[in-house]
Amino acid sequence: MKQLQTLNDVTRLAHELQLADKAFINGGFVPARLGKTMATRNPATGEVIGNIAACDASDVNAAVSAARAAFEAGSWSKRSPGERKAVLLKLAALMEQELEPLAVLESFDSGKPVSECLAVDVPETIHVLKWHAEAIDKLYDHTAPTGNALALVVREPIGVVGCVLPWNFPLLMLAWKIGPALAAGCSVVVKPAEQTSLTSLRVAELALEAGVPAGVLNIVTGTGKEVGEPIGLHPDIDMVSFTGSTATGRRFLHYAAESNLKKVVLECGGKNPALVFNDADDIAAVAGHVLNGAFWNMGENCSATSRLLVQEEVKEALLAEMAKQIGGWTMGNPLDPNNRLGTMISPDHFSKVSSYLDTARQEGLRVLHGGNTEQGAYVQPTIIDGVTPESALFREEIFGPVLCVTTFKTEAEAIALANDTPYGLAASVYTGALNRAIRVSRAIRAGTVTVNCFGEGDATTPFGGYKQSGFGGRDKSVFALDQYTELKTIWIDVSENDA
Repeated sequence: MKQLQTLNDVTRLAHELQLADKAFINGGFVPARLGKTMATRNPATGEVIGNIAACDASDVNAAVSAARAAFEAGSWSKRSPGERKAVLLKLAALMEQELEPLAVLESFDSGKPVSECLAVDVPETIHVLKWHAEAIDKLYDHTAPTGNALALVVREPIGVVGCVLPWNFPLLMLAWKIGPALAAGCSVVVKPAEQTSLTSLRVAELALEAGVPAGVLNIVTGTGKEVGEPIGLHPDIDMVSFTGSTATGRRFLHYAAESNLKKVVLECGGKNPALVFNDADDIAAVAGHVLNGAFWNMGENCSATSRLLVQEEVKEALLAEMAKQIGGWTMGNPLDPNNRLGTMISPDHFSKVSSYLDTARQEGLRVLHGGNTEQGAYVQPTIIDGVTPESALFREEIFGPVLCVTTFKTEAEAIALANDTPYGLAASVYTGALNRAIRVSRAIRAGTVTVNCFGEGDATTPFGGYKQSGFGGRDKSVFALDQYTELKTIWIDVSENDA
């Protein structure tokens, strides 16, 4: 394995990569049926790094037909759990062999720091696939207590699944969806984000090599209008799993209602609080966690703790410690292993995030750190003080490296501020008191609450949100399998026949 220690090492590998330029349908790469293509760009430079198939509803139909045929034939759905496990473990092994090329491809395509892709994104993607592979033959079905009958309660794969992915964690979100879906025996049609399709296409190619049959895993590239909407409306897709904005998530509920009432699982936006109380034990450690929660992945993270709610007595000490540490959040070329912050995904998203910096100035808020942009792609890690609940910065998901600071006096006020949002995805609580940690964690309306750290749990824990942050199910853990399977009752009369 190569050692990617310098910008030259990474850049050289980036330009050696063989980039897919077609959709992956029924076990092979195919152009869009209408012959259209769309550019995929390096977010750091705007350079076109490839042109890939711009598919539409006709391509979705072809992928769904292939997925349905594979499902009904049973080439995957009727294999034993152990056989599916072996194939998925081989896929994980093939990805391990390509860890560095996958990491560089992810960074090149998305603007994510290559150091994060190498250390977190690709290893965690592989781990998630392994975890679901290992879990599937360890889940038992049930019998129900009855009288003169044997009642079996069994799981069956739901059928053809549509997976619609975001651009902020292309590989990891792919694994969160296809890991449990393939483990359960489903066939899958994936729409990657149009900005970040390249790693999904490579994984599909490796999956075929690992033994996933043709038609079981399909990647249809294109825009939300041309590919995402047809997936949502397709009458032969049994379930859709979507990660992205709340506004787009609402559309998939409409699509389901307008078509075949397919099941829909949504993981949507967040406006997540980090609550720091005056009895927090280690202010230096808290500062590190808060900065990580706000700026990791450039803040392009639905679980980013972008609202710092800090008790008055400890505010100045915490902000002073954050000022010491923020210099470690170096920003620049995502392919440079020394940088922790890369670019915004696109010019449009850059403009959106930048507009909130303008809002802060218009509202007369104090910018403690950052507040500037560079080269039409980079947003400095920014801390803004004095943000009130009435401000757009408090209420709206910025999805960039912007941390908003609000003070509170009492625990009750902190909880009220934390819950003063239509979202409920994640939160963090920092306190040295065990009873307060438990009490506040239970009071916050969010799907994941971390105590004295920032994170999302791991592959063993479910991830999803309350309120407008989620709908219909959870990603990760054994609970994810619930959404890719149907429960069936088999009732067998075993009463004695006296005739």
